[in-house]
Amino acid sequence: MEKAKYVFVTGGVVSSLGKGIVASSLGLLLQKRGLKVQNIKFDPYLNVDPGTMNPFQHGEVFVLDDGSETDLDLGHYERFLDQSQSRVNNVTTGQIYHTIITRERRGDYLGATVQVIPHVTEEIKNRLRSVARVADQPDVVIAEIGGTVGDIESLPFLEAIRQIGLEEGDRSVMFIHVTLVPYINTAGEFKTKPTQHSVKELREIGIQPHMLICRSAKPINDSLRQKISLFCSVPTRSVIVAEDVSTIYEVPLKFHHQEMDQIVCEHFGWQAPEPDLVAWEGLVDRIKNPAKRIKIAICGKYVNLKDAYKSIIESFIHAGVANDAEVNLVWVSSEDIKHAGPEKYLADIDGLLIPGGFGERGVEGKIEAIRYVRQHNIPFFGICLGMQCAVIEFARNVCGLSDAHSFEFYRDLKHPVIHLMADQEGVTELGGTMRLGAYPCLLEPQSRSYAAYGSSEITERHRHRYELNNAYRDMLARQGLLMAGLSPDQRLVEIVEIPSHPWFVGVQFHPELKSRLVRPHPLFREFVRAAVLYQDDRSGRMLRLEEPVDTSRSHG
Repeated sequence: MEKAKYVFVTGGVVSSLGKGIVASSLGLLLQKRGLKVQNIKFDPYLNVDPGTMNPFQHGEVFVLDDGSETDLDLGHYERFLDQSQSRVNNVTTGQIYHTIITRERRGDYLGATVQVIPHVTEEIKNRLRSVARVADQPDVVIAEIGGTVGDIESLPFLEAIRQIGLEEGDRSVMFIHVTLVPYINTAGEFKTKPTQHSVKELREIGIQPHMLICRSAKPINDSLRQKISLFCSVPTRSVIVAEDVSTIYEVPLKFHHQEMDQIVCEHFGWQAPEPDLVAWEGLVDRIKNPAKRIKIAICGKYVNLKDAYKSIIESFIHAGVANDAEVNLVWVSSEDIKHAGPEKYLADIDGLLIPGGFGERGVEGKIEAIRYVRQHNIPFFGICLGMQCAVIEFARNVCGLSDAHSFEFYRDLKHPVIHLMADQEGVTELGGTMRLGAYPCLLEPQSRSYAAYGSSEITERHRHRYELNNAYRDMLARQGLLMAGLSPDQRLVEIVEIPSHPWFVGVQFHPELKSRLVRPHPLFREFVRAAVLYQDDRSGRMLRLEEPVDTSRSHG
């Protein structure tokens, strides 16, 4: 079998240009041409993984089936390619140094001085090549290098991929550089100098890009592309414009229109058929032209940083497509609800989602928001901490346990309806020690969850330490809370529902991590469907209230 080719995606000028979307879009286009693709993300930070990092610094932690806590770009890889990733698909500087130092302590280097070159760079190359050797051997590995060219942290990775280029040969390696072409309003023109300097920095490292992805707020004309081509030594055809679009799922279509995938195939000498993008075009059209619009509130404590909820946002896009509806998300701070009450923020919504999170701050606001939607029959979806808050609210306001709470926040509790998992007792280290990854769950046949999945057994990804306290199971069930999903040994409650409510579901796992554009998650799909029905019913009620009273009849 022919050896895998390598595409390296680097970034310049500023961070957050969308290297992950570029890598995912190219992967999709090549996959649609019949090629086997693997993606890998190299993150230059010294943390072993992002699991202990504040979402305000790093955004969402994306958990894989094997329990790896990874960068949020792996979520993009999975959603675009509809292909599950594993721990080999995300590598951090922390992992590299941890491996090297462990080997040095064992004496594996036989007394040699351990250095960045060759030891760190060799380990980076080993990690890269291990992805090319996975069971279903890929035709191409698309490697995204985190950070920005010029950062000290990224230098070992850039040196490693430079060496790969020498070792594998020019026709086995392709360098794609994502850069910014800013538009200066006061001057009324684009500026190419930042791109020129970014490419200059790459060249000083020893890397000449084969293709440039030019990010901009507006379309870039051909004369500007020619100028960039001239000063950066990249063919004009390979200067790809990536202006802002209304949905990230349109990006592959924009790239294909500019022959990005064809250029890559020609570089590697592949005779691959044209990609069939008809179905993808149809999905994008439904995103851009929905028949209905609904309003879903997300109540959390990271609402000022949307990247903390990236997978949830994307899951609503997928579920909206399945229901031919645009889901307008309303971001509500749980602290605001705590201080001003829920009605001010939730009176006109069609559904409420409480996402996962850590820490006691904002919990009382979430509990109050859940009480409001439960009492007003507004569709509700709780994820991880959101489910736990729903259990606390139900215990307090339905079961009469006014001081019910979670053991996570208060140790001296009379009614700890949420308690530490048995296998978490005595755990003191934070990194990688939670219940992580995919676990099976058995569904109650009469539940909404069973109806959504169409199956009695499911597998979902977890990231938590606390669970519903089994000592309160019977009491909660007697008052109307259905234990709709249990672990196979019946010890853990994974899903709770209120059957008497139009749609009230709480899950201990993170369903957003498995939603794809081509396969929306069943629970998100049905939650959005319930919200559409709620809006229709509410609109009908409003119309009936607004109908004029017929006073023409005699009542004598």
